Amino acid sequence: MTSNDWAAVTVIDPPAARDRVSVAFRLLLGIPHFIVLLFLMCGWWVTSIVAWFLILFTGAYPQGLYDFGVGCLAWLIRVEAYMLLLVDEYPPFSFD
Repeated sequence: MTSNDWAAVTVIDPPAARDRVSVAFRLLLGIPHFIVLLFLMCGWWVTSIVAWFLILFTGAYPQGLYDFGVGCLAWLIRVEAYMLLLVDEYPPFSFD
């Protein structure tokens, strides 16, 4: 078997050159997200405890609390990816 017979090939483009100003500007753009996420994560923590008791007594995770938790975590991951320079698209202020 030669190296060309592999079933999958991964090609990774080299990262784009970044200057210090654009990276520092990302930190400023992240501040509004950090403020909103602080309150959302506190709310998610409280709703997770409420959901735990509801699951304990009813045996089902309430769909609204589940959607809230998934939305909070998705938002957090999008902001983290932006701040860690994994993506260039500015994250939206939404759960979607």
